[in-house]
Amino acid sequence: MTFIEETKALAPWTEALPPDWQVTRLDAVADVLFSNVDKHTIEGELPVRLCNYVDVYKNERITGGLDFMEASAEPREIKKFQIQPGDLLATKDSEASDDIAIAALVTEDLPGVLCGYHLALIRPRFLSVSGPFLTWLHSSKTFRAQYEAKAVGVTRFGLSQYAFRAARIPLPPLPEQQRIAAYLDASCAAIDAAVAAKHRQLETLNALRKSTIHAAVTRGLNADAKMKPADLDWLSEVPAHWTPSRIKNLAELSPSYSGRSPTNDEVCTIVPMELLSEAGTMDTTSLQTFEDVSGGLTVFETGDVLFAKITPCMENGKGAFVENLPSCYAFGSTEFHVLRPAHAINGTFLYYYTYNPVFRAYAAENMSGAAGQKRVSSRFLKETRLFVPPLPKQLEIISFITAKDRKFRSLFAQIEVQIATLTAYRKSLIHECVTGQRRITEADVAQAHMGRGAK
Repeated sequence: MTFIEETKALAPWTEALPPDWQVTRLDAVADVLFSNVDKHTIEGELPVRLCNYVDVYKNERITGGLDFMEASAEPREIKKFQIQPGDLLATKDSEASDDIAIAALVTEDLPGVLCGYHLALIRPRFLSVSGPFLTWLHSSKTFRAQYEAKAVGVTRFGLSQYAFRAARIPLPPLPEQQRIAAYLDASCAAIDAAVAAKHRQLETLNALRKSTIHAAVTRGLNADAKMKPADLDWLSEVPAHWTPSRIKNLAELSPSYSGRSPTNDEVCTIVPMELLSEAGTMDTTSLQTFEDVSGGLTVFETGDVLFAKITPCMENGKGAFVENLPSCYAFGSTEFHVLRPAHAINGTFLYYYTYNPVFRAYAAENMSGAAGQKRVSSRFLKETRLFVPPLPKQLEIISFITAKDRKFRSLFAQIEVQIATLTAYRKSLIHECVTGQRRITEADVAQAHMGRGAK
């Protein structure tokens, strides 16, 4: 296969490049080295700091603000792999072939910082190519598709030095490369700032949602209701007419692996833990179904409440309310308590009560066990006191929370769509610029920087 034929196969976008742009191999304009400097400190070697895989994968720029790992290296390794401003560092392996050759640009002089193992050091020959332009080029997933095609592996995929060196790159005139990089620096910074602002909006909405739930299940809906002291560590006062009761008197506590076994003619679906989230209900559309399941499972009933018992689940707010499950659904995890509400409390109300972050924080403070293995004990949960309103009031509160939650989730969805739109636009903008579909002028650069300043 000729160079032109292989280029068309690996990088079909090269056929639509502007006529004044060239196509060449990466090694025609840059040196490519694979580092062999590992994370060990060996006696007799010189102390260095390493820029490692995670530093590159999580950052688009390599600066002195990163916390580099301390290690050691021989003088010849220091001379060879000392990073320099304008260098690209790229990941050369990954668990997925389409998540490879992620690059970051070295923007500062960092004496004593070497390119670490699992990385490729790409050093541009600056009379031919701009380091920032090459970095933005590697931000284009369409460009990186040629790396994906050459990645080899089964559980982990890797690239050879040849795969990097033979990568086809578009090569506009050097001044245009510099304009493209400057334009993308400013434009993508503005997009990133907008995305960050959207994420802050999500955080604010989520905090408001949680506080709304907490206020409703602990104070009710009547702002003028007479209050009384709650005498609880986590709650100061409650409506005067609410009744105190321990959880063991409100719900049956069924530890996992203790429920009945499905009968031979039942079809049982195991619910994996990752489906239990702050959503409050479980998406059962993609669950796998098993027949002839052995005993020892807790079989769900509509109205059950799942409460996290181990540290990671508590911190992540994991939990669920079992709602309208068909057939026989079983729970086979030791990481949750299963609460089966009695007649005095509605299951949805109990879910909201135990879901609210103030109650979860109180439960987390009372976890027992060794560090890293702490759990919410069955005894603690059974003996914990709650104040609950009469059932009709519980239903009013549920209706209120449901209506509010619907509005919150609508706002969440709108913001998430906006984030997805901005993210998609960023990707398309990068590809259009680095492949010449959008030609960048000095006026474009000036306007992009003005827009960034306005932010």
